[in-house]
Amino acid sequence: MIAVSVVIITFNEEKNLERCLESVRSVADDIVVADSYSTDRTLAIAHAHGARVVQRVFEGYGQQKNFATSMAAHDWVLSLDADEALTPELAASINRLKNGPELDVYDIPRITNYCGKWIRHCGWYPDKQARFYNRTKGRWIEKKVHEYWQANDPASRKGTLQGDLLHYSFHSVSEHIRKIEKYTELAALEATDQQKNVSLLKILVAPRWRFFTDFFLRLGFLDGYYGYIICRMAEYTATIKYAKIRQYYFAGKNRPGQS
Repeated sequence: MIAVSVVIITFNEEKNLERCLESVRSVADDIVVADSYSTDRTLAIAHAHGARVVQRVFEGYGQQKNFATSMAAHDWVLSLDADEALTPELAASINRLKNGPELDVYDIPRITNYCGKWIRHCGWYPDKQARFYNRTKGRWIEKKVHEYWQANDPASRKGTLQGDLLHYSFHSVSEHIRKIEKYTELAALEATDQQKNVSLLKILVAPRWRFFTDFFLRLGFLDGYYGYIICRMAEYTATIKYAKIRQYYFAGKNRPGQS
């Protein structure tokens, strides 16, 4: 029988954290909330649910998740964001594995709630995430955006848990736009660090292809009005990201001392 630590990274998550903590009550033998100095009720909610709170200045999602994982009391870790929650089926699947996991890491299907609607197409589902793992067998890759868990052994096999991880990500279109600004900035800065550039042709063609792929080939139209909005947002995201990458690339090239 294994014990499981649940680790959650937070910053001003008072509207989400209680739902997340309630959902892990049946699986958690230890709960760690790694907080980036929240100024709302996040810490009070964490303490009220028996979580251990550790604080660290935020330097990136991968770094924060590695820190949270290192603070866990047990080697088997379930890593969550505060705006996520387990379904009863997923909790039962994790509890069954407590009798003895056969693999080192398990993916979890994730479904996103967009303005009150669960999105099952647009390339958004099942959106499998490696979130249940033996921390001695790998680590989070510390990227500015889209961090991911990577096993130390390239031949390591993944399993997939039954049940969904509920992702309450976007409560409004305005919130989506704000996140697009944040994540395109991070993605562009990461590309700049790697001295990447994009062509004008890519800026012209790639975003339109993204809409076509998500809306038609990935059946986004089956998600109705919000499916259309999501696919248009994906097109917009690609345009903004590539425009920023190109701008920052040439800004760097034109700095004194740069060739």
